[in-house]
Amino acid sequence: PVRRDRGSLRGAMREWWLHVGLICVPLLAVYLHVPPPRLSPALHGWHSAGGSFAFRGSSVFYRESFGAVGSSDVVILLHGFPTSSYDWNKIWEPLNQRFNRVVALDFLGFGFSDKPHRYSIFEQASVVEALVAHLGLSDHRVNILSHDYGDTVALELLYRSDQKRSGHLTINSLCLSNGGIFPETHYPRLLQKVLKDSSFLSPLLTRLINFPLFSRGSVSEPPLATRPEVGWVGGAWRLCGVKTGRGTDCADGCQDREVF
Repeated sequence: PVRRDRGSLRGAMREWWLHVGLICVPLLAVYLHVPPPRLSPALHGWHSAGGSFAFRGSSVFYRESFGAVGSSDVVILLHGFPTSSYDWNKIWEPLNQRFNRVVALDFLGFGFSDKPHRYSIFEQASVVEALVAHLGLSDHRVNILSHDYGDTVALELLYRSDQKRSGHLTINSLCLSNGGIFPETHYPRLLQKVLKDSSFLSPLLTRLINFPLFSRGSVSEPPLATRPEVGWVGGAWRLCGVKTGRGTDCADGCQDREVF
């Protein structure tokens, strides 16, 4: 009798898990095919004011404007993780009053740029160099203002400039903003640790992540802000869905940051 009871219990458990699977699989399929959120008018305006160029078969979005008359200074803005050039929208006009030319881009895998499956910090640095060449600024001394993820890209650009690598930027000044570049003072969030350290969970999480988890666990604060605004976080979330089904696969880039 005891053996029969155990067999019945195992059979009931298998049946229960089967029912759970039959319910969860369709729900998961629907969730994974939810279309990305619609862009706000502000994001549409930002995109309309920009352009794009081709980099190794991928389209890279950038925006530039001409500002201060009588100045030849150029500033290049490198955004954070996992956002986009829209990070800089609130200080765009003040920068135009200081610099003759203001340039920002969306790194590969971010914002309005294409989102390939794999990319790296080193490739992002090459993207910046390609953009500078595309805009005819190779002979200019450029100023770099970077934030978060962009700080690591900026350090790679600085290294290439110091080593005088082919195609390198000539850097006039470099300003790093809140980038966690010193290991002893850098405290990544739990989600960022998981994305970096788990090769199995990282692709899964980037597909399953939702807005509350995104806003609490992964997004970096915009430069010159004391706390993220709800509208800004919503815009960052919307841009993660542009040109892809869901999310930004950052595992390779997070691993590259460990090198620095």
